[in-house]
Amino acid sequence: MKKICILAISAMAAAGAGAAVKLPAYIGDNMVLQQNTEIKIPGIAAPGAKVTVTPSWGKAVKVKADASGKFTVTLSTPAAGGPLSITFDDGEPLTIDNILSGEVWLCSGQSNMEMPLAGWGQVMDFQNEIAKAHNPDVRLLQVRKNISTVPLDDVVFNGGGWMECTSGTVPEFSACAYFYARELAEKLGVPVGVIDTTWGGTSAEAWTPLEYLESVPGFDDEKSDLKEAGDDVDKMRRLNEARFEKWREGFKSARTDYAVDRYHGGEEGWGVMPAPAMWESTVLPGFDGIVCMQRQIDIPADWAGKKVTLRFPGIDDEDVTYFNGKEIARGSGWNSERTYIVPTDMVKAGKSLLTVVVTDNGGEGGIYGDASKMYAECDGQRVSLTGDWAYRVSCDFSKIAPSPMSITSSNYPTVLYNAMVNPLRDFPIKGCIWYQGCNNVGRADQYAVLFPQMVKGWRNAFNNPDMPFYFVQLAGYLAPRYCQPESEWAALRNAQLSVLELDNTGVATAIDLGNPVDIHPKNKQEVARRLSLLARNKTYGQDVACEAPKCVGTKVSGNKMTLTFDAPVHATSSAALGFIIGDKDGNWQAAKAEIGADGKTVTLTAPKISRPVAARYDWADYPNGNLYSADNLPVVPFATDK
Repeated sequence: MKKICILAISAMAAAGAGAAVKLPAYIGDNMVLQQNTEIKIPGIAAPGAKVTVTPSWGKAVKVKADASGKFTVTLSTPAAGGPLSITFDDGEPLTIDNILSGEVWLCSGQSNMEMPLAGWGQVMDFQNEIAKAHNPDVRLLQVRKNISTVPLDDVVFNGGGWMECTSGTVPEFSACAYFYARELAEKLGVPVGVIDTTWGGTSAEAWTPLEYLESVPGFDDEKSDLKEAGDDVDKMRRLNEARFEKWREGFKSARTDYAVDRYHGGEEGWGVMPAPAMWESTVLPGFDGIVCMQRQIDIPADWAGKKVTLRFPGIDDEDVTYFNGKEIARGSGWNSERTYIVPTDMVKAGKSLLTVVVTDNGGEGGIYGDASKMYAECDGQRVSLTGDWAYRVSCDFSKIAPSPMSITSSNYPTVLYNAMVNPLRDFPIKGCIWYQGCNNVGRADQYAVLFPQMVKGWRNAFNNPDMPFYFVQLAGYLAPRYCQPESEWAALRNAQLSVLELDNTGVATAIDLGNPVDIHPKNKQEVARRLSLLARNKTYGQDVACEAPKCVGTKVSGNKMTLTFDAPVHATSSAALGFIIGDKDGNWQAAKAEIGADGKTVTLTAPKISRPVAARYDWADYPNGNLYSADNLPVVPFATDK
């Protein structure tokens, strides 16, 4: 696909805005160069200008700008050290200062990689971590969030570009990336630069180049439109709008609207649901769609002509709210409280009608949350809005085609790769670390194909087919379960392991670091340490343990199944936990586990499984496994039948 070139002068003013030479945003003061390699630096000068590029560690190189002012210079980077500088001179010198040479890693994924030390993240011991974050040998570069349906050549960075690691620069930076850089800088004894290119709540397909999506099942409409539009952004918008228009026609024909200016309670076809409560757990199990909800409220006489505030603890996902038949507000966000104002001229004493039309796009739906936060209020007086509401389904989404994905979504295939990875492809890096997967839970089979394709696409972009790629396997989350063979979180964790079929990859599991009620566990220090062990061993050749033992064999004898590991394991309590075994009929049960004397075998039995055929370990949303290596690395969840 043709790439859109955005190396405009205004976009390349990373440093020295007054100088004639303009450089990409990732070339600037405080940067880290990947040591002992080559870097191609594109730039812009006056058309035909002769530019002398002088690195402080080597000989000057002379290049000439073409008729459009573009030039490219290739420099060999030195061994780790610094500070260094590079001067670009076309008659008006521009010097990039305080450069270090060392190791550079790209850090990407969704919210658990994005999670900052402070801000919304507040990782474990964050105040102390920030206070002691003074390390001039660690440099930080944070990509600003952006999307594009075509590959871009330039990018914008938060903070203006590379920053030295200080208590002032680290609070809003990726905690995983920072802790990883800190570990490597200390253990390798060289400067380390980390590039934070992350976006919470995003799926792997958004981070994947188009050509590498071809073999991935699904995304047929999106792939078709992207290929047809090519580099024509306007055409892509038209194609996307045409899909929405076709969907809207089907939606209109499937939707039934009800008069919002009169009460329908008790009429045929209308039911009653309690609120606050998710309707899946009460009257509409498994329902996604649009529901009209109504309730009559008594307005006290002394409220007449005054401003009334309506409060709802949460509405999943979207709502349009009416008071006596007139729209007063619209809201969105499943986890957002709603505060709506009823205009004074609409407030009259006596019975009034409140209508809330709720749209649930997936998962749970309805008016839900803390009942104490659901009321109408005026002058400090409150009238509760909890209790029974009349309702009727307006549209059942299971009976219409799914809504197309908007190209303005950060989850549209390719858009994050195009805008937040592709522009960096000419900047040499050592490797990548990745923490993502939550947004792909429920699509494990697809992810098993998609994830390796994404990695191949990134390696191609950086022209490094052997580029190290280390990832975090998802932490435990949701209610603790001891036998959950149908767990979609476990299936996604297993799908993540598909990338290990590629060379120079590794997994750092976070299965034991999770929180059943928080999808963003706080101990990012240990996540980063485990990632750094992979790099230290596999990339830098240090003699450190980086992986836990693996199950390499199974044997069944009567009602027993014995698993063999390639190294000793131990349990952190008197009993080994986390195993389930199953039979050929699909029955599963939590298993009693006995570790052999040498630590390399685990024998499993379960009262209701007389002839086991398969075993799984830590196979649940939030499992309870407690097997570790001699170096206290957790055994990665596995299934002998997967």
